[in-house]
Amino acid sequence: MRRDVFQAIADPTRREILHVIAHHSLNLNAVAEKFDISRPAISKHIKILTECGLIVIKQQGRDRYCEAKFQKLTEVSDWVEQYRVFWTSKLDALENFLNKESHKKNKHKPLKKRK
Repeated sequence: MRRDVFQAIADPTRREILHVIAHHSLNLNAVAEKFDISRPAISKHIKILTECGLIVIKQQGRDRYCEAKFQKLTEVSDWVEQYRVFWTSKLDALENFLNKESHKKNKHKPLKKRK
């Protein structure tokens, strides 16, 4: 089964696994030791991350090392960007509207008399 990157990052444990191996690769046991869940549960999370293309497993001797591959996160970034552009334009339009309304209100406001 091919999974997508959104499925991978939806789970906080998988996000934490990515964080743990972001700067250097770790073997499966070292990754599992950093969590309070079972080794089979960690293996399942790593399998999902591998299927999504966010982790590559490399065999070195008897150990299997997890290496993060963040290129697939561009899919998430691209998806988020379209909504950032959409909401930025909407909020800019709201700001312009409110500024115009404020300007109209202040323009028609009577001046206070000085004593």
